[in-house]
Amino acid sequence: MDHRANTIAGWVLGAGIVALGVTIVTGEMFRQERPEKMGYPIAGVEEPGEGGGAAAEQPAAFYLASADPQAGEQVFKKCTACHVAAKGGANGTGPDLWGVVGSGIAKRPDGFAYSPALAGKGGNWDWNNLFAWLKSPRDFAPGTKMTFAGLSKPEDRANVIAYLNKQSDAPLPLPAKPAAAPNPAQAAAEAKSAPAGAEQAKTQPVLNEAQATPGKNVKGEAAPSDQQAGRAKK
Repeated sequence: MDHRANTIAGWVLGAGIVALGVTIVTGEMFRQERPEKMGYPIAGVEEPGEGGGAAAEQPAAFYLASADPQAGEQVFKKCTACHVAAKGGANGTGPDLWGVVGSGIAKRPDGFAYSPALAGKGGNWDWNNLFAWLKSPRDFAPGTKMTFAGLSKPEDRANVIAYLNKQSDAPLPLPAKPAAAPNPAQAAAEAKSAPAGAEQAKTQPVLNEAQATPGKNVKGEAAPSDQQAGRAKK
């Protein structure tokens, strides 16, 4: 009886050893390392930062200087589910936006119940505040009731602001176009491609004719004086 039990135990132990060996060999054969980048590459789509990096967004005035109110009216159609921009218009899900440009943030006498997040913001709806608000209401006033995600294109934001500026008894003059902010990636590329002696040439002193051609008989204002010539002979 003991001999039979030992035999069965031996077979069970052997089967376990074989199974363990198969598991180890299979794991080595089909082992996969975690890739550095997860997901699958899609042809024609660049990763952020590839291709020299996207151009930095300019200040609001840069886009407002050439904004198109008519184009802004078309973009504003995305907002008409909640807003109107008519004189004496009724509030809806959002307030009437007639005369909004230049008015106090959440301080308009329209009877609309603004969220505490926006009511406590302070300041006026100037160009910069409207530009930032339209880009991302949630970032501008965290906790706002505004559910609109925002307009990612700065040109669309500028056009909408130009349109809203027209919807007023006293439209404001649009700002002048400022100088474009430098693109760090472009500046680095230009510096890298500059000639090797460009920086040295900027600091190299300019020599007059006497200094540039020693020993040459130079006449005029650049010629050395008799006293300087005597010292040179000693």
